[in-house]
Amino acid sequence: MDIEIASFIVLRQSTKPKMACFDDHRTIGKYMEPNISIVAGLIADPTRAKILTALMGGKALTATELATEADVTPQTASSHLSKLVDGSLLQVRKQGRHKYFQLKGLSVSELLEQLLVITTSVQPKVQTGPNETRLQYARVCYDHLAGELGVKLYDALVAHGILIDAGEQTQLTEKGQAYFGELGVDIVKLQAKRRPVCKSCLDWSERRNHLAGSLGQWVLDYIFEKGWAQRDLDARSVSFSKTGLKAFERTFLIEL
Repeated sequence: MDIEIASFIVLRQSTKPKMACFDDHRTIGKYMEPNISIVAGLIADPTRAKILTALMGGKALTATELATEADVTPQTASSHLSKLVDGSLLQVRKQGRHKYFQLKGLSVSELLEQLLVITTSVQPKVQTGPNETRLQYARVCYDHLAGELGVKLYDALVAHGILIDAGEQTQLTEKGQAYFGELGVDIVKLQAKRRPVCKSCLDWSERRNHLAGSLGQWVLDYIFEKGWAQRDLDARSVSFSKTGLKAFERTFLIEL
């Protein structure tokens, strides 16, 4: 082979861009390690934090409604909403001419709830939980009951052997399966879902567990279907009627 041609080939090979070798753990870390600062930066903005908190009740809200919640102009809210959608923290649902915004999944709601717990723990001089009495008493945490009544529900189910409190992995006992089966719960159907049937969620106002998971969602839906309570229009608080509260306590074995 001509020396000039051979030299040219060697030079070309030596100047080719090197592909990343993913057998090197340092390279894997560089290319694949998640950057939490992106999500943290989105949540850290005070206006976006208010928007996210307003959506923790699970309801879909318009940009105008969220602007009111965050106390900003519609134009400012629109800018923040775009960033939250692009960051996969919110999703948009269109119905007719209107656009509605929701948290993008249960994992986002759980992250926000944990941040609220951490926030109150690092600010010990601040009263834990929401200042509003209605929210402290009973509220929606994405799709399950939270607040004082949510904690009472969880404690009663544990005390009567319906649930086993095992940290985050709360377990439904055989007695519990029979108990909820009599109330109309299709336990087999719930078990077939990817979501855990039972899960404890640390309540950020009570600092104790309340019931989450698909069973927690079923309980909240059951409360509304029975007409025992209704969601307040101006907040994620839940208001029980007197007869509804008695029926709730009697059904779920809550001692007065």
